[in-house]
Amino acid sequence: MQQDALILELQNGNERAFERIYHLYSESTYGIIYSIIRDEKIAEEVLQDVFLKIWDKAPSYNSDKGRFFTWILNIARNASIDKIRSKDFKNDQQNLKTDNFVDILEAKTNFSEAVDAIGLKKYIDALKPVCKKLIDYLFFKGYTQKETSEELDMPLGTVKTRNRICIDKLRAMVIK
Repeated sequence: MQQDALILELQNGNERAFERIYHLYSESTYGIIYSIIRDEKIAEEVLQDVFLKIWDKAPSYNSDKGRFFTWILNIARNASIDKIRSKDFKNDQQNLKTDNFVDILEAKTNFSEAVDAIGLKKYIDALKPVCKKLIDYLFFKGYTQKETSEELDMPLGTVKTRNRICIDKLRAMVIK
């Protein structure tokens, strides 16, 4: 089944289309969720929530506003960020086990893995280092613009402007 037809079937409430969408996108969506949350069990829960949202919000998807996969990733990213900002998640993280610290230290190299998981590595590699850092913090680590500003010791206005410029450059490369 062609992707446009599959999406249309999903929007019409076809459960088989939903199963196919899950099969096609769940692995890469989980990769994005896990790169933000860094906890397998919670990432699996968020993945299930994301696909419930996809099912519920499928009629609102509009191909004129972007690609279907991008729409899914935005839902996943937002759900992940909501989860890590939740009170329950923060309380659970106060008592981290020592093996989590190893994961956190190893996460420094996770940017390229996350980018590879969704097929953006070749485009990201073409960007300037400042763009790579901004995209890493804002989209893969789930930082807010204010947190990114503090982390990179850069004025908030500069973060916002550079982020917009970097995303525009990335968009231009992907659309070509």
